[in-house]
Amino acid sequence: MRILLTEDDDSVRAFVSRALELDGHAVETACDGLEAMDRLMESDGCFDLLVSDVKMPIMDGIDLAHSAARKWPGLPILLMTGFADQRERADDLQKVIRDVLTKPFTLQEIRSAVSEAGAEKPKAA
Repeated sequence: MRILLTEDDDSVRAFVSRALELDGHAVETACDGLEAMDRLMESDGCFDLLVSDVKMPIMDGIDLAHSAARKWPGLPILLMTGFADQRERADDLQKVIRDVLTKPFTLQEIRSAVSEAGAEKPKAA
């Protein structure tokens, strides 16, 4: 699977990227939502999955998910957050996201969430 991983924390980005690469995924990374949108635009949304942190500078994961879902409605999206209030903000995205993974998560939890998000059929609008 070709995955775009958007995370502003260097250590979390490296941890998740490495874990997914070990599972055989091709992972590209971005450090904020604006950089992720640039990568999506450059590739015309040709990713199998967008994995994004919710709380980031410049463009957060909520805005990124809304923008990506409008432009590429079939793109599966998995959000990650360590903040309960941010998880609640993602509730309005239930029709476009596959799941919200709560930080801190284990290696197995992120691998399972990505596997399930990539395998699910899109939710009905």
